[in-house]
Amino acid sequence: MRRLQRSRRRCSFTCPCQLYANGYNWPVAESIVSRSHFLPLALSNLSPNGRRALTFGLAAVGTAVFWLLGLPLPFLFGPMTFCLFAALAHLPLKGFGQVSVGARTILGVAVGASITPELFDELPRMALSIALIPIFIALIGLVGVPFFRRLWGFDAPTAYYAAMPGGLQDMVIFGTEAGANPRALSLIHGTRVLIIVTLAPFILTHFYGAALTNPIGAPATELPPHELALMVVAALVGWKGGEKIKLFGASILGPMIVTAVLSLSGFIHSRPPAEAILLAQFFIGAGIGVQFIGVTWGELTRVVAAGVAYVIVLAVLAAGFAGLVTAIGLGRPINAFLAFAPGGQAEMTVLAIVTGADLGYVITHHLTRIVLVIVGAPVVAGIIRRTRPRE
Repeated sequence: MRRLQRSRRRCSFTCPCQLYANGYNWPVAESIVSRSHFLPLALSNLSPNGRRALTFGLAAVGTAVFWLLGLPLPFLFGPMTFCLFAALAHLPLKGFGQVSVGARTILGVAVGASITPELFDELPRMALSIALIPIFIALIGLVGVPFFRRLWGFDAPTAYYAAMPGGLQDMVIFGTEAGANPRALSLIHGTRVLIIVTLAPFILTHFYGAALTNPIGAPATELPPHELALMVVAALVGWKGGEKIKLFGASILGPMIVTAVLSLSGFIHSRPPAEAILLAQFFIGAGIGVQFIGVTWGELTRVVAAGVAYVIVLAVLAAGFAGLVTAIGLGRPINAFLAFAPGGQAEMTVLAIVTGADLGYVITHHLTRIVLVIVGAPVVAGIIRRTRPRE
């Protein structure tokens, strides 16, 4: 207690990262930082809703700046960039909670609307490239686990779940249950998604000749009102129904399944309106940025740096498989690149839409990867624990 009191008296002269490095837990360190002189008084005393308002304002400014400068994907990269730098500057940001989760349902509906009878006709053609996904995952694990374990010194559970190319939330949950460091997992996977989402558009435009100007959807005023109503119902029923049955990625997969049924039945013929897709991009971009709230210098130089280095490893593996798929005629170059890019499902959906890629092809591969990782990762981890002697 005395040590904590002395630290509080010193906090105006102490770097916030030192408070975390000294072993204080997040709530204590956050309270100390909020009392320091690093933030204006008005910001340090913000309520949770005030923090969300600040986050929303920064994201909106980022969108406007990117839009005015003519930069690509302003509704995605504007919020992401401004929230990222604000988080690294220790501004008191706060995520949007269920609003952000709800925004992902829009992408689920967009994917579901692209599932048509024609897609099923294409499944035999996709089968061979989909069959490469388990090999892709196995190679990632064989390279990634020693990478984190031996080169960066992470403990075995953290190294294992940091290497797995699954969803951030799922890997953090499974890893925590296995004794891994949840903070490290969150930062490593967040870094993976951040860098891939940032670099993928550059690679697509400069190496694949893709344009990021594909129409993302028709304006809401041009869509039949009854289809818009069905999309809202599909989003809500799929999301909440998926959560009730504990479906992984319920906010995307639930709406996707319900919308796919409506699409195959002939009730829905369009994607969600352009305004809805832009809204989803906005909240996804802000969500990526706020992942880095409270990052310390020690975490930047070790955990985040490990995540950055690992993206290079993943990029080499993904490029190899994408090149193989293209070379043997199993997919177009852009489709293959997006299908094997180990980014987040929501983010890859956005990129597939704006590049005009085959959305069904891309998402089928990502769903296969995510399902295999979620189902297989805990099983393989259990086998490894039983067969290896305790350290």
